[in-house]
Amino acid sequence: SFACFLVGHVARQPQRRLIDQYANRIRADLRKRRLLELDLSVNFDRSRNTVPQAFAQLPGRLLLGGEPGNSKLIRFDLDPAFLEQAQDDATELAIRAQERAGLDVVTDGEVRRESYSNHFAAALEGLDLDHPGTVIGRAGTPTQVPRVVGPLGRPAPVQVRDLQFLRSRTDRAVKITVPGPFTMTQLSADEHYGDPEALAMAYAELVNAEVHDLFAAGAGIVQIDEPYLQARPDAARAYGLSAVTAALSGITGTTAVHLCFGYAALVNERPSGYSFLAELADCPADQISIETAQSRLDLGVLADLAGKTVVLGVIDLSDPAVEPVDVVADRVRRAFRHTAPAHLALAPDCGMKYLPRASAEGKMRAMAGAAALLRTELDLVPGDPALEDS
Repeated sequence: SFACFLVGHVARQPQRRLIDQYANRIRADLRKRRLLELDLSVNFDRSRNTVPQAFAQLPGRLLLGGEPGNSKLIRFDLDPAFLEQAQDDATELAIRAQERAGLDVVTDGEVRRESYSNHFAAALEGLDLDHPGTVIGRAGTPTQVPRVVGPLGRPAPVQVRDLQFLRSRTDRAVKITVPGPFTMTQLSADEHYGDPEALAMAYAELVNAEVHDLFAAGAGIVQIDEPYLQARPDAARAYGLSAVTAALSGITGTTAVHLCFGYAALVNERPSGYSFLAELADCPADQISIETAQSRLDLGVLADLAGKTVVLGVIDLSDPAVEPVDVVADRVRRAFRHTAPAHLALAPDCGMKYLPRASAEGKMRAMAGAAALLRTELDLVPGDPALEDS
């Protein structure tokens, strides 16, 4: 994923006007020149207490009202009308960056997500985000999460408008991501269901309805993000796989499940193998998205996923240095001993939210360059979906 990162606490009207003026300058530039090579670094003096912190940086995520990596429940803190404009602008920047890099499949950059799960959860009934609970996150630290205080419900589609905006801004294949039911269960403080499996299945029902609506709105690929399958393997085997299966039940479009070892900026130790992966061979997803670059994963595990397209994470997000094309290509070549190129797609290991803009764009170019190099080596014809990058 690729996105735009705006962090700030905007509490008073003069501050909002200041940020509004800045956003208007970006919109004017987009309308006038359609050029996206903008210097988006802005820092305000905290000592003056005008804007405690406000800066923009591609990539990352649009976060207003919180800071990445803290223990608070991150929420947007802007007038909704202004927030939608800012998110639309950031999304267009992210789309153009992916197109310039040469990616075959583009996303909306996930700029509308306060965190990888909160954007969806915030739209649901039965959750209290104003008085969050606390759970222990995968990094072993307390994390504030929504409290489940009643039956979960989805009064309306959550991301269909996001998908429609993305679809209207590019002629390339598009992918959109939705948090998975198991991961949302692990990131909830349940005070209603009293049973984690029951909660996971309740989330799965809502995710399933959302995925149906996204494909009806024109999605090419819908990916369910399930990092906690790897972090909590025992619970994943007990009911996580069932929840993922329920979330994808009856879906006819191309679906993917992503699981990784966590953001490199937050989780330094990477295991050499997945504690939960082979089990996904039996789930309905067409694609399984895994991390291999940072962990130097033993790719013998690909044999366990026969019949699936493997979205191979080949970009190391722990190091801002841009890998040479040959290095990325070699990471892909390792997989050829275990699966055919036709069953592979390329991606970064995970989201790029903690990388500098130049680094992220360079890494995407390296990934696209590796795909082009390998297609030439393998004598693949133009349009062959093998080694598609996203």
